[in-house]
Amino acid sequence: MFLKVPVDIVPPEELPDVISRILSSVEKRNDTLSYRGRDIVLLSLADLLRARRKGEYRDYVLRAALVIPISKSIVSGARFLTRKNVFRYMPFNFVINLLSILEKQEHSVYLLGGRSRVLKKTEKNIHTTFPRIRIVGRHESYMRRREEPAVIEAIRKASPSLLLVGKGVRGKELWIPRNSERINPGLRLWCSDLFDVFAEKRRRPSDDVFEKGLESLFFFFRNPLRVFRIFPFLWYNLLLLIYKLFKS
Repeated sequence: MFLKVPVDIVPPEELPDVISRILSSVEKRNDTLSYRGRDIVLLSLADLLRARRKGEYRDYVLRAALVIPISKSIVSGARFLTRKNVFRYMPFNFVINLLSILEKQEHSVYLLGGRSRVLKKTEKNIHTTFPRIRIVGRHESYMRRREEPAVIEAIRKASPSLLLVGKGVRGKELWIPRNSERINPGLRLWCSDLFDVFAEKRRRPSDDVFEKGLESLFFFFRNPLRVFRIFPFLWYNLLLLIYKLFKS
C-alpha cells in the first residue's frame, strides 16, 4: 500500500509468471464473485491521487488483479517512503509484453475501442506480430446506448483471455467495472490511446524519453493544457512529506 493505494512490485523478469498465475486463477474460479480480481490497471500519478478518494475508481483499483505504475513519480515516491524498489512500465511496452505472454500460451484477445478503421489496422498489426494469438472479436467504442447490451453479450460469448479497451467507451476505464459481471472470465485492461498507437495514428514517447521520466514534456507539446498538472504534482509531493514526517 502506497499512500493508501495498492501498487504491485513486478520485476520485468517475473511478469510472465505473474500473468500466468493470474490467468490460471481466473480460469479455475466459477463462483458468482469471480469477476473480481481480473482487471489490470496501469496507474499514473493522476490515477493514484484519484484512487485515494472514495468512489468507483478506488473500488476498481482495490479489487484489480494487478496495479502497474507507469509514472516515475510513483517509483521515486515509493522509494522515498518505503525504501522499496517499484518497477514501472511504459503502457505500450507493457501491452506488448502481455500479448507476447498470451501468444506463447495461444490465448485469445477481444478489441473494444476507437474507430472502425483504427481497429482494423490494430487487428492486422497484432495478428502480424503475434500470429498465434486468436483475435476473437472487435467492436468500435462509439456506439449508441441501445447497442451496448449486444456488444457485451458478444464479448461474453467470445470469452477472450484478454479484453483490451481503448478510448471512446462510455465511462472510459470505469466501463470495465460497471460491466464486469456481464462480460467474461478473462483479464481486462484499459489504455486510452493504445489502438491509435497500434494503428500508427499516434506517436508514443521513445523508450529513452520514458526511462528518463520526460514523457510529460512529450505530452505537453501535444496538449499545452497539461501544464496545469503541476498542481496535482505539488500536492503529491506535499503528501509524501506529510507521510514521511507524521505517518508510521
